[in-house]
Amino acid sequence: MRDLPYILNWRRLTERITSSGQPTEEQFADLKKLGVTHVINLGPHHNKGALEDEPGTLSKLGLDYIYIPVEFDDPTDQNFEAFCDALEGLPATQVHVHCIYNARVSAFFYRYAKSGRGLSEADAFSLMDGIWRPGNDWAQFIGSEAAVGQPNRYAGEDY
Repeated sequence: MRDLPYILNWRRLTERITSSGQPTEEQFADLKKLGVTHVINLGPHHNKGALEDEPGTLSKLGLDYIYIPVEFDDPTDQNFEAFCDALEGLPATQVHVHCIYNARVSAFFYRYAKSGRGLSEADAFSLMDGIWRPGNDWAQFIGSEAAVGQPNRYAGEDY
């Protein structure tokens, strides 16, 4: 098992980093079988679709959990710095990063790439564009001035 395409918006970014929308408890067990040892969650626990007790689920599986709740209507530079610190603090580990839909995560990885880290900017854009095209606050967050004031659009729905 190398990839888990049945997880919502599953993406493999590198040999050691994967991302997705919200996995189920069973899918977290599959992530562990894939070799994942750390999970970073950018989706607040109060979001519709979030697991009732994700920290407990991951603890039972022996997976380390890093929680950086990013409110969808208010992504902050502090959220981004916490994400960078968490990711860079795990240089030799298998990491899975998720939120509810993989929109937050893909935007964070795009901004990370634009800062000269991780994926190439083109690859990170392609990852994000396969899920959504940020507008409004998210366009400002990722530095896409042309999209500021535009609505968020989602692949398969709006383009």
